[in-house]
Amino acid sequence: MSDIEFAGRVALVTGGGNGLGREYCLELARRGARVIVNDLGGSGSGLGQSGAAADAVVDEIRAAGGQAVADHGSVASRASAAAMVAKAVESFGRLDIAIINAGVLRNNRFEDLTDDEIDIVLDVHLKGAFYVAQPAYREMARNGYGRFLFTGSASAMFGHAWQANYAAAKGAMVGLSNTVAIEGARHAILSNVILPTAGDTRLREEMLPGFMEAEPFATQMKGVDFAAIRPEMTSAYNVPLALYLVSEACRDSHGVYSQCAGRYARVFMGPCDGWLSPRGEAPSSDDVAAHWNMISRPGVPHRPESVYEEIALVVDQRKAGN
Repeated sequence: MSDIEFAGRVALVTGGGNGLGREYCLELARRGARVIVNDLGGSGSGLGQSGAAADAVVDEIRAAGGQAVADHGSVASRASAAAMVAKAVESFGRLDIAIINAGVLRNNRFEDLTDDEIDIVLDVHLKGAFYVAQPAYREMARNGYGRFLFTGSASAMFGHAWQANYAAAKGAMVGLSNTVAIEGARHAILSNVILPTAGDTRLREEMLPGFMEAEPFATQMKGVDFAAIRPEMTSAYNVPLALYLVSEACRDSHGVYSQCAGRYARVFMGPCDGWLSPRGEAPSSDDVAAHWNMISRPGVPHRPESVYEEIALVVDQRKAGN
């Protein structure tokens, strides 16, 4: 396999001043990309602002002979998000890659989450993804090429106590990316989601121990031998997957991919075989209850790439039953 390289490509990385984003920026630049390093410079909970983090990454890239420009805007502002995309075009003439990575964390019990704790997480993760991706998409469509990588989370796909706001926002990345992938196909724009795992980011510092009150969640966590995977629980392990997904070598779109302690895997949601009700009349709740074992058993999973592929699967089942 040829080396993954980004010569001639321009990449925008939000939250690029620390943690995962910093690692993405440095490796993209090392492999030839010109990089817009966006970072508001606040805390992991979204407080404060500083240009130091983004500037430091840009300085490091330039010192190594690469090309980079810092951006200190907030992804939660439509105007600031549009400005960072415009800065990429003004600085380097185009935009090919957008890694939507900026994030904050505000942990609390589901029933105790305040409007402030809900709003800031949705503003940064969900609205911020829209605000950055929309102008980036328009620029990519004009050029007939693009790569989006949205940052999801295992907390959304599988669940995490005291993170209902974060999980809801991260789960939305799957729906957003799937739609971008479908609409972007005619412009040669690919879109995927990464579920990264790392124990060395600033969001880790925002984790409150109170979530251990939740059982059996706490028992599951206590049963994990974290010492056995500590060397692989770093930001660096996410970089190979992220860079492949935004490279020209990648031809896959509409996917969700997990990196967990050095294990790389596709994650998908899809209907299993289930129960096909008789034709002619809608079943009752009693019918559903009577067939619950068929409805809920794993069975053979199907992987529709759109709403209509799922409908087509059922049409085929209906026809086969006639």
